[in-house]
Amino acid sequence: MSRICLITGGTRGIGYAIAQALVAAGDKVAFTGTASDGVLKAEHMLAAGDGGRVLGMVCDVRDPAAVQRAVETVVARFGGIDVLINSAGVGVGVPVADLPHDEWDRIIGTNLTGVFNCCRAAIPHLRARGGGWIVNISSLSSTGPFPGGAAYVASKAGVNAFSDALMQELRDDNIRVTVVLPGSVATGFNNRAPATGSEWKLWPDDVAHAIVDLLNHPARSLPSRIEIRPSRPKRSG
Repeated sequence: MSRICLITGGTRGIGYAIAQALVAAGDKVAFTGTASDGVLKAEHMLAAGDGGRVLGMVCDVRDPAAVQRAVETVVARFGGIDVLINSAGVGVGVPVADLPHDEWDRIIGTNLTGVFNCCRAAIPHLRARGGGWIVNISSLSSTGPFPGGAAYVASKAGVNAFSDALMQELRDDNIRVTVVLPGSVATGFNNRAPATGSEWKLWPDDVAHAIVDLLNHPARSLPSRIEIRPSRPKRSG
């Protein structure tokens, strides 16, 4: 039986790879992005062969009203939501003393408040289906901070704590909550092209593969936190 999945940040990087993997698994996939051209392009690519199972939507996860509209659109189109994957994320490498207030707000708003907005809107529909999954994409940097990444690290550490609390709130509703912490991933994060010499890093497909495996776990099990690292990291020096 196919699942109905909603993925935020699904136009590129990890989110797009997850969407690809779930479409390949036979699921119905809705995804969001903030730019209409990116959403249309991703929708066209994902829908090749079966456009009826793919829905792209423009949505800024920082906006609760926009998130609510997106969730309601998915429910109207597919009949419900079984899986919510919060993958939308932004970040900059700027020291705290030089970080503008609006950049702090953008990072925390997207990476943390956006997760709250999406979970809050989706939970009633997951309950209506008798259960499901919420998967929040964090980062190993949340447990290993680095200079210039204070806002990003804080947002992802918040996602970890939020996910742990939410897991305890929802487990009796048969809604399983997992936070996934990837290490270094070769993506076009923050609108940048992957750097050369990044072959040692994880690829978005590696994270997507782990999430597909997660969603196929027996109902009695709950892997509540998953850490994914490159198997052979780049050596220093």
